[in-house]
Amino acid sequence: MTKVSDRLNKLSESATLAMARMSRELRAEGKDVIALSLGEPDFDTPDFIKQSAKNAIDNNFSHYTPVPGLLDLRQAICNKFNRDNKLDFNPDQIVVSTGAKQSIANVCLSILNPGDEVLLPAPFWVSYADIINLAEGIPIQISSSVENDFKVTPSQIEEKITDKTKLLIFSSPCNPSGSVYTKEELTDIAMMLEKYPNIYIISDEIYEHINFTNTHFSIGCIPHLKDRVITVNGVSKGFAMTGWRVGFIGAPLWVAKACGKIQGQVTSATCAISQKATETAVGADPSNVTFMRDTFLKRRNLVLKKLKEIEGIKCNVPQGAFYLFPDVSYFFGKTDGTTIINSSDDLCMYLLNTCYVALVAGTPFGNPECVRISYAASEENLSEAISRIKNQLSKLK
Repeated sequence: MTKVSDRLNKLSESATLAMARMSRELRAEGKDVIALSLGEPDFDTPDFIKQSAKNAIDNNFSHYTPVPGLLDLRQAICNKFNRDNKLDFNPDQIVVSTGAKQSIANVCLSILNPGDEVLLPAPFWVSYADIINLAEGIPIQISSSVENDFKVTPSQIEEKITDKTKLLIFSSPCNPSGSVYTKEELTDIAMMLEKYPNIYIISDEIYEHINFTNTHFSIGCIPHLKDRVITVNGVSKGFAMTGWRVGFIGAPLWVAKACGKIQGQVTSATCAISQKATETAVGADPSNVTFMRDTFLKRRNLVLKKLKEIEGIKCNVPQGAFYLFPDVSYFFGKTDGTTIINSSDDLCMYLLNTCYVALVAGTPFGNPECVRISYAASEENLSEAISRIKNQLSKLK
C-alpha cells in the first residue's frame, strides 16, 4: 500500500537540489567536486544588510508579524517597485513570503482550478511545472532554442492559447538561459495578450539586479496589463540573501488577498528578522550591489571564451543571471568506450562521475538538448571545471 499521497507522487525531486545532493555525497567520499549546479551567489550578504538584522534582534523583532509581512517592509517594497520598475502598488497589494518559490506557489494555488492550462516558455525554472502540477493545473511548454536566444515570440505563445489557458509564467532575466527580454519584445507580447483578457501573467524578476544590459523592463508597467500581472521578486539573488528566505509579489488586490489567505494557513509570515533586513536591502540604492553584477559579467566572459574552445558546444550570450545554457546535443550517441551518452542527463552524470564537475541537465528546464552551468563560483574553480569538461568530452567518439 502506498503511504504517500497521489499529489506527492506527481512531484519530481528538484533537479538542481538532486545534483547538489549527489555532489555532497561524492565530496563525503573524498572526491574533489566542483559544483556548478546550484543557483546561489557565492558572495556574502552585504554588511549594511547584516547590520540591519542585528539591530532588529536588539530591538526585539522576534514576534509574529502580519501574514503578508510588516507594513514598513511592504511600503518599502512599494517604493522599490515604483523606483526601479515604474509599478504602482499600495501595501495591501504586497505579500512577503518565504522565498520567491513560495510566492509563485501561492499565486498558482490561488488562481488555478483543476485542468487550467499554464503557458511555460522554455527554458523555464525547474520548479514551475511541479508547482503547476501541485495546483492541479496543466503545464503547456512553448519551445525555444539556442539559435533564437531561448526567447519565444508572440505568435508562438498565441499558438498555444486555448479556452483553458489561465496563466503565463516567464522569467527575465531567465533561469536557466540568462536571456533578457527587451522592452520591445515584452511590448509585442503584451499587445498580443490584450486580445485574451482572461489570461494572467506571472513575471518572475528575481534576477533583476544581475542584468548586463543595464536596462530592466517589467511587463506589469504596460497599462492594459496592469490588472493581470503578478510581479515576483525577492532578495536571494541580487543581494546574496539566499538563506534569509524572502520573496514577494506585487499583484492585483484580489490576488494578494488570496495569497495571504493561503499563506496564513500554511506558513504564516516569514522570519521577522529577515523582513527587517529585506526592508534595508530593497530601500538601498541598487548601486550598492552592482559589484556583484560586474563580477558575474567578468565570469560569464571567462566561461564563454573557454566553452568556445570545445568542439560541439553551442551557446548563446546570456545577458543576465549567472548561468550558461549550452546545447550539447552534438555529444548524443557518442561513447568513451564504456559509457554511451544518449541525453543531457547522461552527459551530466558522466561528467560528475568521471571528472567531478556538477552541472544540471536541461530536461527539467524544458530543453533536453542543453545543460545548465552556473558561474557563481571563483574564476579559479570555473577555469578548472571547464578544463576538466573539455578533457573529458574529448574522450567521446
